[in-house]
Amino acid sequence: MERKGAAIHLLPPPRWPGSANLEHLLFALRNDGVNLPILRALFQVIDLDELGRQVTAEVGRTPTGAYARRAWFLYEQLTGRRLPLQDVHQGNYVPLLDPTVHVTGSIHKHRRQRIDVNTLGPLRFAPVARWTPALRAVSGADLTARIEDVVSGYDDNTVRRAISYLYTRETMASYEIERERPPRTRAERFVALLKEAPTLSDLGHDSLVGLQNAIVDPRFADRSWRQEQNYVGESLDLARQRVHFVCPKPEDLPDLMEGYMAMANGLMRSQALDPVLATAILSFSFVLLHPFTDGNGRLHRWLIHWGLSRHGITPGEIIIPVSAVMLSHRREYDEALESYSRPLMPRVSYDLDADGRMTVRGETADLYRHPDVTQMAEGLWAWLEIAVERDLPDQLRFLMGLDQARHAIQEIVDMPDRLIVLFIKVCHGNGGHLSRRKRERHFDMLTDDEVADMEHAVQQYLLNEGE
Repeated sequence: MERKGAAIHLLPPPRWPGSANLEHLLFALRNDGVNLPILRALFQVIDLDELGRQVTAEVGRTPTGAYARRAWFLYEQLTGRRLPLQDVHQGNYVPLLDPTVHVTGSIHKHRRQRIDVNTLGPLRFAPVARWTPALRAVSGADLTARIEDVVSGYDDNTVRRAISYLYTRETMASYEIERERPPRTRAERFVALLKEAPTLSDLGHDSLVGLQNAIVDPRFADRSWRQEQNYVGESLDLARQRVHFVCPKPEDLPDLMEGYMAMANGLMRSQALDPVLATAILSFSFVLLHPFTDGNGRLHRWLIHWGLSRHGITPGEIIIPVSAVMLSHRREYDEALESYSRPLMPRVSYDLDADGRMTVRGETADLYRHPDVTQMAEGLWAWLEIAVERDLPDQLRFLMGLDQARHAIQEIVDMPDRLIVLFIKVCHGNGGHLSRRKRERHFDMLTDDEVADMEHAVQQYLLNEGE
């Protein structure tokens, strides 16, 4: 049955696994696969000594059993305890995650239990993504070929001008998502960072700090991972805050970010995973960690372009205006992020003082080690397709139409280019017609026939009318 988006399977009494913790663990591994967040939570509350004895006995009975070996591997890796068992020397290697269910990464062979570790990152930070019909449909699609097909119909000058505009548009959209309007100098720095994305080979502490410093007000530049608790919320009034997402505690960030960087760089070097899925995983898991005081959202969107360029998805200097699409699909973008934050929030206990300072209670690091980014990956693919199929062609068509309109108007009236551009601007903004006020102010030298012919040029080449 389905209940609130979850599938509930009711099993008959004969399927009861038994009363021992190991019996339930093996039952879960057989029927639900490896759920790292639940297993981490489980190992925090059960008797590990007793479970260790049960695992040891089970492996002794079935030394090559796939589920026994997975339980043994998970016990040792997630608890840090080593069981009194000899390494396995026979039997096939078995995958930790079922690749027909999970999106998996490169395989690292773990010899002790003969396990193919195929998580998306090291166990200290390994996001989770599951195959859905939407992801199966797009995985492996040649986005580069589609981009090249779009630009192939235009001359180099038009493509170059479109790219220049899209860099600026992408920058402003990324800031506008956070309801900010950056000073010109800061916007220019972000444009420069977008253009330099292909030159960064790997992510590291210093490179990420440098990126953050380049895009924020210098007064809020961090020298390392943030040293204060932050959260995502909104002010209801001067006294109340609505908290949407609590970020990891500052003291947990060094370990989480070490795992994140290992995961991200591994995904960029791997050929095992669809490049767009790899980009979605590294970019969205970054913003969920929120390692800086400011600029996390912009860096998350910059990482999308870095991932695409590192995998060669965006040829040459082409940039896909994905932030602009996210902005126009803001509700879907927020829902993708909430697919992780909504189930997280009831599990985090915190206090918020009158000055808006937050204190998180208890141990929470494990809550952030395996974020499920499935819906975020689906979203990124959808937004990239919209950008490639709609926004990029629209901009190229507009620039080609602009050139055609300018040339046509120049043939009608040989006037300065500045006035031609102004005529097109005011006419295009008024549905293809020059208003009487604008004509009296700027174009009283033109005859009625000239104005009519110039309006027709704008309508034909920029508004697709009268062709």
